[in-house]
Amino acid sequence: MSMLTAERELLSATARAVDTRSPFVRLTELVADAKPAMSVINLSVGEPQHPVPPFVGPVIAAHINDFGRYPAGKGTERLRRAAADWLQRRYHLKRAPDPDTEVLVLNGTREGLFLAAIAARRFVGPRSGPPAILVPNPFYAAYAAGAAAADCETVFLPATKATGFLPDLDALSDALLARTVAVYIASPANPQGSVAEHAYLARLAALARRFGFIVFSDECYSEIYTGDPPAGMLEAAGLDFANVIVFQSLSKRSNLPGLRVGVAAGDHRFLAKFLDLRNVAAPQVPTPLQEVAAAAYADENHVRDNQRLYAQKFDLADQIIGDRYDYRRPAGGFFLWLDVAAQGGSEAAALKLWREGGLRVVPGRYLAREQADGSNPGADYIRVAMVQNNQTTAEALHRLVGVLG
Repeated sequence: MSMLTAERELLSATARAVDTRSPFVRLTELVADAKPAMSVINLSVGEPQHPVPPFVGPVIAAHINDFGRYPAGKGTERLRRAAADWLQRRYHLKRAPDPDTEVLVLNGTREGLFLAAIAARRFVGPRSGPPAILVPNPFYAAYAAGAAAADCETVFLPATKATGFLPDLDALSDALLARTVAVYIASPANPQGSVAEHAYLARLAALARRFGFIVFSDECYSEIYTGDPPAGMLEAAGLDFANVIVFQSLSKRSNLPGLRVGVAAGDHRFLAKFLDLRNVAAPQVPTPLQEVAAAAYADENHVRDNQRLYAQKFDLADQIIGDRYDYRRPAGGFFLWLDVAAQGGSEAAALKLWREGGLRVVPGRYLAREQADGSNPGADYIRVAMVQNNQTTAEALHRLVGVLG
């Protein structure tokens, strides 16, 4: 057996014949036969419940007639410029991305993250071995779905407590990187809330340029954080943004998950190929919704209000959970990633919380894949979405502690 074949078997032996369905489908099946003893509080879906910004309705009303026209595939110039200007302000970039060539409007970032893998396979050209896409483990499901659609081997990189809940870049061999098509990274991470420092992102960008792959940086939780604002891949990549693409969304930043508007920004060469694919494979975003998005990127008041509300809920977690379940206030995002190994692991804890406390949380096992050694980085954790109002959040956390002890 060659070294390349041996490495491939080592990295992906357990990536085959695993349950690849949605974590929420699996959760529904887990609790299907259990009747909750208390009223239900849903903490499973990362769907923001804070108020929609007040400007949304008036902006849609002002552009209502634009629903009668097909929008441009790349997005309106107004939104692309608003997103470019926001990226420059937010990340203190030395130059704003070019709205014409370095920004692309998406029908939500999930669609973009999925299709980007297919575009990357076409963009990077032949690899030195079977093409691979690298995915942090645990991960957002669209990453692995995109890798599969691109007919690439999905290599799961453990992101555990031992590595700061980020993939260990030192563990990536030159042989693996030489056959890599793309690397997905999320900062702040879903579900762990870890944040990559500038130096980490710069090193990943340098590896992408050296080996010719693309970095897809999922930064959808960038505006929900504790402490300093998280660094971004564009500021770490250099002036030309070579080999990197960032994905941004208004779902979390602006409490607009139903708007389904996102943007991709970065390497103009890749975005040209990506636009070619989207023009034949993806829906355009209605112009009135793009006008709302442009207004959202121009306003920071509602973002600060949003940050304050999440901070209040994490204050509640600090008080109610304390040091149980290896809880630490996350650096970013709005999830709790709680260690429930002592309570029997993720599935047992999630089922107990549902049955005894009426709490719907996601078993971490469902958000990750088994590694070659048989371990699952999420097996001992549950993910708790802090998206409800303060009163409901406090009630849920008290129930959680009461049930799990």
